Amino acid sequence: MPIASTPPHTASRLRAPRLALILLLTLAGPLQAAPFTPASDEEVVERLPARPGLAERRARAELQRDPSRLPLALSVAREAIDRARREGDPREYGAAQAALAPWWAQRDAPAPVRLLRATILQARHEFAPALLDLQALAGDASLPAALRAQAGLTQVAVLQVQGRLAEAARACRALQAPELAAAGAGLARAAEVCAVEIDSLRGDLDPRQADLRLDALARQAPDDRWLALVRAELAVRLGDDTEAERLLAQAAGQGGDPYAQAARADWLLDRGRAAEALAAVSVGPVEADALQLRRAIALHRLGDARAAAALSGMTARLDAARHRGEPHLREEARLALDVGRDPARAWTLAQENWAGQREPADAVLLWRSALRAGQTAQAVRLLQAWTRDPARVDVRLCAAPTDAAAGGVRRPGERT
Repeated sequence: MPIASTPPHTASRLRAPRLALILLLTLAGPLQAAPFTPASDEEVVERLPARPGLAERRARAELQRDPSRLPLALSVAREAIDRARREGDPREYGAAQAALAPWWAQRDAPAPVRLLRATILQARHEFAPALLDLQALAGDASLPAALRAQAGLTQVAVLQVQGRLAEAARACRALQAPELAAAGAGLARAAEVCAVEIDSLRGDLDPRQADLRLDALARQAPDDRWLALVRAELAVRLGDDTEAERLLAQAAGQGGDPYAQAARADWLLDRGRAAEALAAVSVGPVEADALQLRRAIALHRLGDARAAAALSGMTARLDAARHRGEPHLREEARLALDVGRDPARAWTLAQENWAGQREPADAVLLWRSALRAGQTAQAVRLLQAWTRDPARVDVRLCAAPTDAAAGGVRRPGERT
């Protein structure tokens, strides 16, 4: 289970569906698009993800015949998780859980099962049970260093996505313990990247100093696309468009990482380059929800004839996710704000999303929704509970004043 195969933030940042059971909320107002009817039998309605390969299908069939084969179950579950990440298909997490079914409910399940169980839970944003497994594994000195390190990295991802930055910083420091050195240089580099990123988010490290430190780490691993993505996100927060564009292109490559592709598309959309954003999400795992959302936004901004069908399709996807008890709150808020023209609903959804996850993209969505809905004072209070000075963390939040009670709202781009 090599460290490099699972970057600490990848699974959380894919915005995998949550399993929290809540009542279905009907998408209201402008988001209630009319049902889409294809114009002809030749029109493509949806492209299904590629089927698992022959060897993978055979392994799944063998496991169905004898579900108690632990090594085979672990292999099948890992393959399913990898497919979920590559293709942005949350159903593969269900396949991974099914492979682990004989041990799923066991508190004292074998350590590799608990690590994969936590990975699946955190991808679905069931953070509390995921952390129970991860904290126990990371702190168990009897386990191999590689397994403890992977648990620690995933723990950092969960804490960071929740905005629990002080705890995430402590978890990063724990990864630098001498007894984990056997996990290799990849862990040491990942731990340092995590520490730099979190310190910059907390305001404890000047973002430009963070940029210098990450640049030095990148020289050690120039082909590390995950590190390129972390640096790209920092460049976006700094407002360094030249570096952001270069690094986002490096991270996204020719497609294959839905999160990196979505991040690149967002940057292009923010700069009015909708045609390029549409092209950016038209390669690789194009049916991933994250990419379909950006496609819908790009088509809407371009006034493309396919925009109505894209809205209808994305609304149906989000509706289905809610029916499964897996609401995609960030995506729902983005659709309401950027396509549905319903800022009041976007603000409600952005707050609900903020209660569960607090990454920079969530902060920007909260602030954009608040500006459109006329709720800036409430948004400032929420942002300042996350980090002391939002503007220091992210130039996109420069409109948030240091003191909401001081009155007046600075426009984006103005610094104090």
